[in-house]
Amino acid sequence: MSVPNGWIILDKPVGLGSTQGVAAVKRNLREAGIFARLGKFKVGHGGTLDPLAQGVLPIAIGEATKLAGRMLDSDKIYEFTIRFGVETDTLDAEGDVVRTSERRPPLAAVAAILPEFTGEIEQVPPAYSALKVDGKRAYDLARAGEDVALKSRRVTIHDLHLARQSEGDEQPPAIASSFATTAGRPDPYDPSAPLELAESITLVARVSKGTYIRSLARDIAHALGTVGHVTMLLRTKAGPFTLDQAISLDKLNEIGKGAPLEQILLPLEAGLDDIPAFDLSPEQARAVRQGRVLTGLSHKDGQFWARAGDVPVALMELKGGEARVVRGFNLSDVAE
Repeated sequence: MSVPNGWIILDKPVGLGSTQGVAAVKRNLREAGIFARLGKFKVGHGGTLDPLAQGVLPIAIGEATKLAGRMLDSDKIYEFTIRFGVETDTLDAEGDVVRTSERRPPLAAVAAILPEFTGEIEQVPPAYSALKVDGKRAYDLARAGEDVALKSRRVTIHDLHLARQSEGDEQPPAIASSFATTAGRPDPYDPSAPLELAESITLVARVSKGTYIRSLARDIAHALGTVGHVTMLLRTKAGPFTLDQAISLDKLNEIGKGAPLEQILLPLEAGLDDIPAFDLSPEQARAVRQGRVLTGLSHKDGQFWARAGDVPVALMELKGGEARVVRGFNLSDVAE
């Protein structure tokens, strides 16, 4: 048996940290005797999920770990629920209450405000985050009772919309204004008006790397003239990987009990499904394995993955007809 190189996509449950997810994979590989037979090889994850979040957690094995950085940089899709009226210090259900409000936004006002949070926006990360301040994790400082002042950062919200509660549901009609009176718009809030007020709302967002959904929820609530926190956070897509490809912890644990690893292991190239493939000749494959530049190519500029037959050789960057190796893969059966 050769060293496994590929991806296990874990449907991470609430309460499990990302590093614990990696540890669970390592434990099952160890219990299955794979480490004993093959020796040590790398295992890592492609994007942190908070313990209270759930959903797609790509875990890379062997040569696939060379793509973990690319996975971290990829767009993600989240489904999340904001409960209005209560804000916590962690901006989720785990924290202590720091602010409350009796105000609940009309559903139409929620729909109207979402375009304000679509595109490039400035966002202040949560105090309870893994970002470092003077060499220390922000969440460690916050837990110690220190004031944590994080700088705002520019992130991109590619798409943000209300989740449909069931098949066929229509989006609520938008209204011309919202609670964001600081932006110069009138406040439509009127408790006597015949508007459907929202105690909570579930949204779907496709976001760039570095986006904090808890901060997004906080800022949406503030723009609606109230406060709120995240009560449910589900990652449905990370890079090319979706929830349909994810397995449960129970399924993962079957590997430790003797089930074939092939039943859950996706190939390395599954992490490259969102970019084109380029077929190499034997001579080109030798050149790429040696780190040499390919010239005279007529393909469009951008990233692609090069293969010799069915075997991935490298992740490459093409510009002006020249292709350079970004990451080479040390896989067998590549033309020498």
